[in-house]
Amino acid sequence: MSEETIHSLSVHGVSYSYRRLRQPRRITEPVLVLGGALQGMFGWPQMEDHVGPLADVVTADLPGMGSADPLPPGPSIDVVCAAIEGIIDDLDVPRINLFGFSYGAGLAYGCARRFPGRIARLALGGVPAHISEAQMELWRRASDHLSHGDTEAFATLVTEGLMCLDDRRHVAHRKLAYRYVRRSMLHAARSSRHAVDSLRRGISDRPDFSGGLTGVPTLVFSGEHDTVTSPARQREFAATIPGSRFLTIPDADHWVVLERPQEVADLAARFFTDGPLSSAPCLAPVVRKEASAADPACV
Repeated sequence: MSEETIHSLSVHGVSYSYRRLRQPRRITEPVLVLGGALQGMFGWPQMEDHVGPLADVVTADLPGMGSADPLPPGPSIDVVCAAIEGIIDDLDVPRINLFGFSYGAGLAYGCARRFPGRIARLALGGVPAHISEAQMELWRRASDHLSHGDTEAFATLVTEGLMCLDDRRHVAHRKLAYRYVRRSMLHAARSSRHAVDSLRRGISDRPDFSGGLTGVPTLVFSGEHDTVTSPARQREFAATIPGSRFLTIPDADHWVVLERPQEVADLAARFFTDGPLSSAPCLAPVVRKEASAADPACV
């Protein structure tokens, strides 16, 4: 039975917090999970279910996210990475396992480059290693909608920009994921004090994926239909990390953690305990019970 505690910290005068689910019989280093810019510390139940029996699971409201204080003006990566290192110090462990998804992948990678000796293993999913000008324009339009209070248009635009809506490409639980993502974006737009700033930083404060990481066992994974950054681009990024593994997960787009949540959590558990990855269930296609010969997605 895990024990939950929430700890408050500060970095450069900015207050933030993290949540720790302590596992008394852990067999690997604590796993710190970093998600999207508008995700908080309570959004990862699948990781708690699959990784929790093996390790302490740590989630956070980092500076500029959730209940934390806003980030100061200017580039934010150094502040956020310092906050993450503060969590490692407060955990009182020499190293952690680090799981970063989407926006969180940029943060996790930045941390691994800054203090590789504190990272036992690094898992990065949906890595936004390349963002096109068309996508940047979408985020600018979304920011304009949000600034003018049009939360409905904001939520729809962002959701459509982050998902593969091409019916010719099979995405597991696409409709369910669409409703969940749009509802989450709408909730964040209406309740998060960081929403506008997070969008603006996403446009102007891009993570550096140019390379330079060595000595950290790394796994990079992508949904096969990721339209934010293609699997090919993510594979190219993974190739800049010596000894890394790259996996493409079938029947998923950028929101692979929603569309195949249990399988992704199983993959993380395997990787963080040095288990076999080739037999991971996430690598098997989803059985499409609703498909028929006339379905264009079958072609």
